[in-house]
Amino acid sequence: MKIPSVNTRHLLKVTDFSSEEIINLFSLAQSLKKAQKKGKKHHLLKGKVLGMIFEKSSTRTRVSFETGIYHLGGTGLFLGKNDLQIGRGEPISDTAAVLSRYLDGIMIRTFEHSKAEDFAKYGSIPVINGLTDDYHPCQALTDYFTMFEKLSKFKGTKLAYIGDGNNMAHSLMLCGAMLGVSVSIASPADYAPNKEITDEARSIAARNGSEIVITESIDEAAKNADVLYTDVWASMGQEDEAEKRAKSFDGYCISMDLIKRNAPEAYVMHCLPAHRGEEITAEVLDSDHSIIFDEAENRLHVQKAIMTVLMNSR
Repeated sequence: MKIPSVNTRHLLKVTDFSSEEIINLFSLAQSLKKAQKKGKKHHLLKGKVLGMIFEKSSTRTRVSFETGIYHLGGTGLFLGKNDLQIGRGEPISDTAAVLSRYLDGIMIRTFEHSKAEDFAKYGSIPVINGLTDDYHPCQALTDYFTMFEKLSKFKGTKLAYIGDGNNMAHSLMLCGAMLGVSVSIASPADYAPNKEITDEARSIAARNGSEIVITESIDEAAKNADVLYTDVWASMGQEDEAEKRAKSFDGYCISMDLIKRNAPEAYVMHCLPAHRGEEITAEVLDSDHSIIFDEAENRLHVQKAIMTVLMNSR
């Protein structure tokens, strides 16, 4: 199995890879997926150890990374927020330096994006962003891998995201722009995506023949979309805003009516966990439009490819 090379040591956001590297990564993920389905061993990281730092809890991120490194012949070491000395005053620079002497790679799921950047800056091993407040690159890469499985193309396609202009919206815009996919984001004005990241995505999209649209109208965003996408209204760490957000996002829901009005052939995605009846109806989530569980499975295969290309050279 050929392992593609990349000109980056870390994956902190999707733009750390080039467009060509993303396509090559998807090819590797497809090969790894086929190998697993056929029961073929693919120990491309035999003897390697991945440290998994979780300051935010997770179902899919932990299970997919831990299972993935196992499939690749390595070991995953779970490090919860109470397992490290960072919370007791040890600087990230010291922690990163020490962990680099023990591990072959770090996956971090945290709040401030600067923490992931600091681990990459002060450590000497690859760092993979498993989620920060600003970006969720592993999920976005998985989403476009899944989209390609269903549509067999990127150019000329459209993804519509409905909901909070959060880390998912940011990563979907950037990755879509790199692949030539047009991305429309529908959010209340006070919850629109970060302007600087939006401008970056628009600049990339202009070079690749696609566009980035920001609107408050869910119908405008969803019109003629190939994929409809949503996320929870209040992410982890925003629990105290849940009531306020519920009022602001009222109506920002992927329903069967929305699909019928604007994109009757569209696939539907959600990064999960889903709040049925809020950002998506149960009818849609359980319908033939939904590829949500295919998407969830593909986290495993895409992240295996990410670990392989970043950790193989160490």
